[in-house]
Amino acid sequence: MSVLVFVEASEGKFKKPAFEAVTYGAKIAAMLGVETHALCIDEADEAELRSLGDYGANKLWFVKNELFKNFDPLVFSKVIIQAEAQTNSDVLVLIQSYNGKAIAPVLAAKLRAGLVSGALDLPRIENNSFLVKKNVFSGKASATYEMHSAKKIISLMPNSIIPEKTVNNVELVELKPEIADTDFKIKIKEVVKASGTTTLSDAEIVISGGRGLKGPENWAMLEEMANILGGATACSRPVADIHWRPHTEHVGQTGIAIRPNLYIAIGISGAIQHLAGVNGSKVMVVINKDPEAPFFKAADYGIVGDALEVVPKLNEAFRKFKLGN
Repeated sequence: MSVLVFVEASEGKFKKPAFEAVTYGAKIAAMLGVETHALCIDEADEAELRSLGDYGANKLWFVKNELFKNFDPLVFSKVIIQAEAQTNSDVLVLIQSYNGKAIAPVLAAKLRAGLVSGALDLPRIENNSFLVKKNVFSGKASATYEMHSAKKIISLMPNSIIPEKTVNNVELVELKPEIADTDFKIKIKEVVKASGTTTLSDAEIVISGGRGLKGPENWAMLEEMANILGGATACSRPVADIHWRPHTEHVGQTGIAIRPNLYIAIGISGAIQHLAGVNGSKVMVVINKDPEAPFFKAADYGIVGDALEVVPKLNEAFRKFKLGN
């Protein structure tokens, strides 16, 4: 028996969510007294693959096949199931990413496994059952789910646990799945990548703007704040809909759900649909000239004032603080 962790690489590199997943899987494996196996279908070099051993993976299964440049959840699920059989895994861990959301339900159906998507913490194990915590009702509450199936699948919300390094030499094993080109029903014709140095899903600090900024020409001060703090920029849905900012920056229930350590909402009223996608943030700060804006009820800190006056002053203060002045 073992715990199998499916990890994703971006342009041949693992990002923080991959290390979170391996740490999470390794901690579950330690509770069960079994090994931690990881599976990477994306292309990555040997040094990058071995880096997963630093976070607790005992064995890393990798696939070398050009076909897998196309993402097809049914095909990827087949490969994971083949790896699950070879590793004799009763527990599968994925990240609650776009790919993870597509793969996990397919795995659950094919393996007749219990599934908890969007786990927030390590499970408690009682009488061979897992008790797993996750958010419900668009993040307004949390619930604990009991998993008593023989096979268990958990998808972990990004930024839910801290990756922990350990001393471990991972064994690399090439997996050669029985997959043909005809198995792929989905073909990727074009990939449009979001601009910026930090993606929203990976950012630990997010600076987000709404219609209170009055126009796209005022976004430079948000980008300046993001550069100073080392974060990423985002926006509310109305801003994306009127094309002030690209839809790749839209966060909320109908956009990208994020869980940064710090979320600064500037000129955003705080509609329930927006809050549903950002209320997993560790700390929320709101800047709005309307003291009755709903966001103030959800935020940890708030500033009542005109964003066009407040933000430049904050940027100046942040810059001085970083310079030690």
